[in-house]
Amino acid sequence: MFVERLREPTRRFVFEVVEGVRIAGQAIWANKMRSTLTTLGVIIGIAAVTLMATVINGLDQEFEKALSQLGTDVLYVDQFPWGQNADREWWRLRNRPAIQPALAETIQERSRFAEAAAPMIDTDQQTTYRGREVEAEVMGSPPQYGRIRNVELRRGRFYTQAEERAGRQVCVIGATIAEELFPAITPLGKEVKMGGVPCTVVGVQTKKGESMFGGPGSPDERILMPFRTYDKVFGVSRREGVTVMAKVGNSALMNRAEEELTGIVRTARGVGPGEENNFAINDQQQVMDSFASVRIAIYGVGLFLTGLALVVGGIGVMNIMFVSVRERTKEIGIRKAVGAKRRTILFQFLVEAVIVCLIGGVLGLGLSALGTMGVSALGLNASLPAQTVGLAFAICVGVGILFGIAPAWQAATADPIDALRYE
Repeated sequence: MFVERLREPTRRFVFEVVEGVRIAGQAIWANKMRSTLTTLGVIIGIAAVTLMATVINGLDQEFEKALSQLGTDVLYVDQFPWGQNADREWWRLRNRPAIQPALAETIQERSRFAEAAAPMIDTDQQTTYRGREVEAEVMGSPPQYGRIRNVELRRGRFYTQAEERAGRQVCVIGATIAEELFPAITPLGKEVKMGGVPCTVVGVQTKKGESMFGGPGSPDERILMPFRTYDKVFGVSRREGVTVMAKVGNSALMNRAEEELTGIVRTARGVGPGEENNFAINDQQQVMDSFASVRIAIYGVGLFLTGLALVVGGIGVMNIMFVSVRERTKEIGIRKAVGAKRRTILFQFLVEAVIVCLIGGVLGLGLSALGTMGVSALGLNASLPAQTVGLAFAICVGVGILFGIAPAWQAATADPIDALRYE
């Protein structure tokens, strides 16, 4: 008996829900054009929020790919600092003396934290092989570079310390360069020419994929050669200087390593007590900080536009629901007269508002999917993840409830006698 008493309210509630959904669906179907036009604001809002999330996710992936090239445990001694204020700082610090290659040996000898240190310098060069030509970033660095930057090889080997000392004209090429210059043959043992100077290929790097933050300097489009070879072929300008890399090996010791490195470099460059550093020690944190500000700006603009579109869409839904309530005043009165409860009427119109928003959400997701395909075609690794789709539907439900509650409450609280008299 007790179970039956429990079951009866449950059955009644389920019936009310099903009936409310059915009536709401009929009302939307009867006014298809109006309902569709009502969803335009929601469509734009959902398309904006999902596309923004997609772009941000793609940017994060591309940024992480670019950061992986720098290494989480590598410090870079440069003439100028990296980051968002680098251009402004360059003008103030333009007279700093250049970083010299010998500094790498000094760091290697004196540092307790640096497992390896090496200078590097680069230039862009037209690289050719039997009539084929590519623009490549040519980088000079000793063999330690491979260990410091975790270079992975698909074929061949890295150049050796003996080749570094002898200034041998050997090189390791990126995957894209290998594909463009050697589409049908192995590059190993072949001579490529950079600025007219021949260089024998001894290794090919594993393909990393292009990063929008890496540009022409991505590993796939880079040629590595011994530092002394680079100096012999292209020359190392004392005015331009180099960048010295120091691999710490343990990311947890980065702060201590940076303090130690600052002392070593100050001593090596003759910086006196109380004098400002005439160099900068950089790591990926500066790049992360710069990207963070860009990311926040994108989020801020995106959220503002998204919120504006959703508010406009929600107001449109609310207005149409008020019109719907007015048009169906007599229907509401009849339903109340035959026993429909306030909650039933309230639920019916809330469901109608939510369904209208969900229709807009589905159309908005379709528009966002097209936008995602367009963004992917431009080179950004963009996708529409399941959590973003779930977020979109949650927003639709929230907008429907928020902007549908007022007209639904008006319908639910209508006096049945006045409603029946309404013409």
